[in-house]
Amino acid sequence: MAGRGRGSDQGEDAAIGVSERSLFAPLPAPLPPPSPLVPAPGKAPLQADVGASVPVAETGRIVRVRRQIGRISLPRLRHSVATAAGLELDRGVAFLLVPVCLAIGAIGYFSLTAEPDFAKPVAVVALAALCALVSRSWPKTHLCFMAALLCALGLLAAKVETWRAGTQMLGSEISTQVTGRVVSIDQMESGRIRLTIDVTSTARPKLRYMPERVRLSARKIPADMTAGSLIIGYAKLLPPTGPVRPESYDFSFDSYFAGIGGSGFFLGNPKLVVTDDGDMPLSARLSSSVENAREAIADHIRASIGGAEGEIAAALIVGVRAGIPDEINEAMRRTGIYHIISISGLHMALVAGTIMGLLRGAFALFPDFSARRPVKKYAAAAALFSIAAYLIISGVVVAAERSFIMLAVMLIAVLFDRAALTMRNLAISAIAVIVVSPHEVVGPSFQMSFAATAALVGAYAGWSDHRAGKTRPPPPKRSLPGFLTRKFLLAAGGLAMTSIIAGGATALFAIWHFQRVSPLSLFANLAIMPIVSLVVMPFAVLSALAMPFGADGPFLYVMGKGLTAMIAMSGWISERSPVDGVGLISQQSVLLVAIALVIATMATTWLRLVALPFALAGLLTVSDTRTPDVLISEDARLVALPIGGGEFAVSRARPNEFTVDNWKRALTSETIVVPEVFTQGDAQFEIADAPELPPGSPFYCTSGVCLAKHTSGAIIAYVEDRKDTWKACGFAGLIVINDATAYDACHNPLVLVITKRQLARKGSAAVFFDRQSATTPATVSFAVDRPYRPWHEQRKFSREARGLPPFKRPEKPVVKPQLSQ
Repeated sequence: MAGRGRGSDQGEDAAIGVSERSLFAPLPAPLPPPSPLVPAPGKAPLQADVGASVPVAETGRIVRVRRQIGRISLPRLRHSVATAAGLELDRGVAFLLVPVCLAIGAIGYFSLTAEPDFAKPVAVVALAALCALVSRSWPKTHLCFMAALLCALGLLAAKVETWRAGTQMLGSEISTQVTGRVVSIDQMESGRIRLTIDVTSTARPKLRYMPERVRLSARKIPADMTAGSLIIGYAKLLPPTGPVRPESYDFSFDSYFAGIGGSGFFLGNPKLVVTDDGDMPLSARLSSSVENAREAIADHIRASIGGAEGEIAAALIVGVRAGIPDEINEAMRRTGIYHIISISGLHMALVAGTIMGLLRGAFALFPDFSARRPVKKYAAAAALFSIAAYLIISGVVVAAERSFIMLAVMLIAVLFDRAALTMRNLAISAIAVIVVSPHEVVGPSFQMSFAATAALVGAYAGWSDHRAGKTRPPPPKRSLPGFLTRKFLLAAGGLAMTSIIAGGATALFAIWHFQRVSPLSLFANLAIMPIVSLVVMPFAVLSALAMPFGADGPFLYVMGKGLTAMIAMSGWISERSPVDGVGLISQQSVLLVAIALVIATMATTWLRLVALPFALAGLLTVSDTRTPDVLISEDARLVALPIGGGEFAVSRARPNEFTVDNWKRALTSETIVVPEVFTQGDAQFEIADAPELPPGSPFYCTSGVCLAKHTSGAIIAYVEDRKDTWKACGFAGLIVINDATAYDACHNPLVLVITKRQLARKGSAAVFFDRQSATTPATVSFAVDRPYRPWHEQRKFSREARGLPPFKRPEKPVVKPQLSQ
């Protein structure tokens, strides 16, 4: 019995170690017919060969190269491609392309200029399915129609998700009394508390189009308020904002699919409403219980560790990261280690690995039991349960979903004695995420997470194939210091290659979404990841296991010390990191690199070389985009332009910090130059002096008009009141009016006038000047296209979009006392 148990355990190890590529060996291919350009062996050379004499000085290597080139012909190339493609299909590449086709369909849906009705995608799916069914006798045609069907299914899944979300978005800012049930409570770094609330009613005024869920901040909340509590308070509600500039992250898109119909803040402190918890639906009670447990654990961790280390520990264990100080967040972003905060594959793998290691070590203490029982399966089942609990308690995000599904498939494979095919695990997790949440495909989390994982899995598989074809002598005997040194160098080299591969795969996606890179990320990861992998996460798992018994104090203490070292090292490296803003890149470069990544990671034959031209084309077109000359916020309150020397002129003395940071990275500027204000009649500057300003001048404000001069010589005017527009019509190339009732008062085709109403309807704007001709009018690009998609429908309901002035409460009439006679 003991021998059979050991054999079973070895069989499990053997099944898990099987490579998916070694399951399929390339079949010997028949030789193609000889090329007409190459003579057959034993025959006389062709006439062309007789006349071409080989120089005596030519080496044998050149002769061999010429012979190889001479053998390349179209029939041979077609035969080689067909053979390689057939081998790829035998190895299961068709299944790996399923999530790629689904993602293409989802991206196609979100890229449409108008919202389609349900009949169109359903008809496309039905037509593609019919064609795929009819073409089963023609394999190549069948594959093409199956790819088209999967793309259509991805488009349909995105349409279904949009219909299912159906979020009611607030159209205009308004103050009203809100009554609702608390969904979650977040302690912000600023000291305020952010509440996510399911709205049950509004009053004073009662909203006819009430958002179902809002996110409001408060200075103070009742001490006994928890998730599930019913509260009431007077709040100012704001509609979801759009992109801060064209082609940037769309916050209203994210809010729509998150179910958040508005945001804002309480005008005062909210109060609890006494109610019977039995009125809550079962789903709400379950989610409230999970949220309260998360918050209780986070409070316990903060109290035990304290400071910024406690906030980061709470983020790693329960996914609550709103309280991490901004300077630490920025330091981790600049050093490229912010992925540590996001619960993803690293954390899931460390949790599963720690649980399996602890259990297998414990089982090893009982050799008789371990010999008779499949202890690896027991450990895998416990690890599966642990990561499922970790997923729930840490909050369900895309990276955590993907990591959980991948690890779950691997652990289930262990339970059923199957080979854990890693690239297939990634495909399965991608399919699950796309089917459940297609909108994640266009977001940075999905793209960067799957790009890094695919690159790592593909690189590991390629390295395994390379090593499998070589015979290696047995390692020489080493002393203990030599053994430890070798292991340390191998670990450091593996970590460095992991950082290089993952960083290279996600670099363009990070630049596209955030306009920043981390120049010292390799050194930061080499220095910090060992602390995270060997100290922080293992002791986090141990503290979570000991927490129900009240014995987590020592483990949290060690975890906190590891986080202290991590914060100190990231801050030190961040201070020495160069500027990470890299500006804008072209969209086609990102698409080309994404195609190259798909080919390089999924192909297993020489067809992976096809990725090289796509990657090269993507890198060559990175700078094939034009930087805007002027950026305008969607509320018309902020105008900015680069003025040279790394300086960035803005039209307000206190601009929105988040917007300005995004614009600075997009325009590769470092320093903000605030406007200089002159009183009316000041001799130092008058509006008539604007044409004489030197190119690259910041904003000068006087008489209700702010003027700046771009480096191209174009003059930009910012006007608060439409009545002052005429003052800049004679010399300005661009006039921005912060007045919803304004119109084009210049009536000059050479002057571009942008009003608050236009920005309210179309979102933020980017303006481009023609630097070759001063007589060519400027062009403008807005962030939001019309007709509106469902996540932008609310824009047309604001007062500004309707051309109305700001709301003012009517003044109460003054009642004069009557004189007594």
